[in-house]
Amino acid sequence: MTQPAPLDQSSPDIVLGVDTHKDVHVAAVVTAAGAFVESRSFPTTAEGYEQLLDWARTLGHLSQAGVECTGSYGAALSRYLHGQGITVFEVNQPDKATRRRRGKSDIVDAEAAARAVITGRATATAKAGDGPVEVLRLFKLAKASATKSRAQAINQLKAVLVATDPELRESLAGLSNPKLIRACARLDNSASGTAGAAAHTLGLLARRIQHLTEEIEDLTTRIRDVITQHNPQLLECYGVGPDTAATLLIAAGDNPERLRSEASFAALCGVSPVEASSGKTQRRRLNRGGNRQANSALYTIVLARLRWGTRTRGYIDRRISEGKTRREALRCLKRYVAREIHQLITRTTTHVLAA
Repeated sequence: MTQPAPLDQSSPDIVLGVDTHKDVHVAAVVTAAGAFVESRSFPTTAEGYEQLLDWARTLGHLSQAGVECTGSYGAALSRYLHGQGITVFEVNQPDKATRRRRGKSDIVDAEAAARAVITGRATATAKAGDGPVEVLRLFKLAKASATKSRAQAINQLKAVLVATDPELRESLAGLSNPKLIRACARLDNSASGTAGAAAHTLGLLARRIQHLTEEIEDLTTRIRDVITQHNPQLLECYGVGPDTAATLLIAAGDNPERLRSEASFAALCGVSPVEASSGKTQRRRLNRGGNRQANSALYTIVLARLRWGTRTRGYIDRRISEGKTRREALRCLKRYVAREIHQLITRTTTHVLAA
């Protein structure tokens, strides 16, 4: 086990590393020179977060922290540290070769998180998670769940309808989905046997679909209101709707200034080309990493512009005439849209900070 280094009384610069869990966070302090100082465990409560920060500050001057799982177990701690003026870095899983060599424990992981900040391996500033984007993330989470459940309920309703008695099936044939759902919600289930059970089941599923539709419409309105209040320019961008705007804002976070440039935002969205050159071959390949939800949102925007924008269609035709395939031209378009979105996001943030 790593032995603690003697603490210099002149308040040295230190870095905090935290291995996060559901009930307990294990913290380790390492000096800026790389010497291990001390490690301790704290409960995942408001009082525990205060104790963790007070303990770390007694060991030296603290300005940076590396935290694992800042989007799940470490989200609340990251928000607290960010609110106390500490720069929090997202730390990924330690290198596998290092883990095989040194072993695995909470203290080792916490120390490795601190060293990842010192060595520069952890460079991504964690999302703040304390502003309107966090509100959007929660609304989008609930909407995605409701949308999935509604689709499942619609499929179940139609599956029951296919196997039910011909009289009932024929009375509902040819109806569009909205009319079908309203008709099923009004079905009489007083009959006995399988016919009554089918009518009762169809009524339950139809009312469930109606309730979920109300939830989805309410959440869509709330998402639009949040974006209109904090970033109206994004909705004015051609081809951008509430869902795509929310997805891209969530990818950037409440502190988009953590992204050093529009190129870093493009890499985050998985639309930046990756070098794949070797020897005499000079080429770039598709970036299959990044936030795939943000990548899908950019693709949706591109498709909307292709459908209604003559300028976009002209660009696609020109790139195809230059020898690119349609898929390659679409990837180029997603890169340009990422640049435009990044400018809108950072411009709004700069304006808010200046105000």
